[in-house]
Amino acid sequence: MLAARFHRYGDPDVLVVEEAREPHAGVNAVRIKVRAMSVNPIDYLLRAGTVRDVLPLELPAIPGRDAAGVIDEVGEGVSDANVGDVVFGLGGLADTAAEFAVLTAWSAVPATWSVEEAAAAGLASVTAAGAIDALGDLSGSTLLIEGASGAVGSAAAAFALAAGARVIGTARPTNLQYLTDLGVLATTYGPGLAERVDVLVPDGIDVALHAAPSASLPDLVEIVGDATRVVTVIDKAGAERLGVRAVDAVNDSGLLARAADLGQRGLYTPRVDRVLPLASIREAHALAESGAGKMVIALA
Repeated sequence: MLAARFHRYGDPDVLVVEEAREPHAGVNAVRIKVRAMSVNPIDYLLRAGTVRDVLPLELPAIPGRDAAGVIDEVGEGVSDANVGDVVFGLGGLADTAAEFAVLTAWSAVPATWSVEEAAAAGLASVTAAGAIDALGDLSGSTLLIEGASGAVGSAAAAFALAAGARVIGTARPTNLQYLTDLGVLATTYGPGLAERVDVLVPDGIDVALHAAPSASLPDLVEIVGDATRVVTVIDKAGAERLGVRAVDAVNDSGLLARAADLGQRGLYTPRVDRVLPLASIREAHALAESGAGKMVIALA
C-alpha cells in the first residue's frame, strides 16, 4: 500500500510517500480503506521528535491518529460493524496516513458530513467530549473556551451548547464570525481577556476550557476563580502547577458515536480548512504546524 512515512525525526521534509506493508484488523478492531485522514498537533510533534522521550516511535513511522473510510476487514470480537460500513475513528499513535488503516474506535459517518469532515472529527471530537464531560453538568452554565475556533474548541462548543450551556469563545479576529455562526459569543484572545469577557457576561464565567496552544491557563483560572472548574487539553505542566484538570484523548467508540449523533442532528460540523492529496503531506504538516487551520488529506 502507499503510505506517508518518516524514517527520521525532523521538519516536514522528512515525510515521504512510499510503499509500506499493509496492516490487518486484530481483535476488537476493524481495517478501513482510507478515504481521508486529518493532521493533528500530535502528528507534527511526533514527527519532529519533540515528544520522543515520552512517546517514542518505531521508525519508519506512518503519521496520523484518525481517519475515515470503508471497512474492508473486521477483527475477532467485533459484532457491531460490517465490511462496507463507512466509518470514522481512531487508530494507534501514528498509523493512518496510508491507503489502509486499523481503527480500534469508530462510529458510522452521519449523512450530514462529507468524508473529509468525518476524517477531521476523530481526535478532535473525543478530546472535546472528554473535556466537556470533565467539566460536569453544564446545563444553565456559562463556559469560556480559549481557542474555540479550532478543531477541538469548535467540537467542544457543539457539545456544550447541546448540553444547555452558554458558550463564550476566543479566536483570532478572522475567526470571530465563524464562532458567531456556531452560536458562540465571540471575543479575541490575548491581554485584556478578563475585561472583554466581563463586558460580554457581567454575571461571570462558571467553567473554562483551555483548548489553544497559549499561555493563558492562569488567566482562565483567575477569570473563573476556581482551578477545579477549569480543564485543559493542552498544558499538562500548567495544570499540575495550578491544580487544573488535564484531559487526554482516548480511543472510545462511545464518544465518537456522540459526536456523530450531534452531526446527524445538525449540531456539529467538524472544522476543515483545507483538503490536500497524500502527495502533499509535507505541505499539510507545514500548514498545520504554522497555525493555518485543520488540514485533511484525501486518499480517494
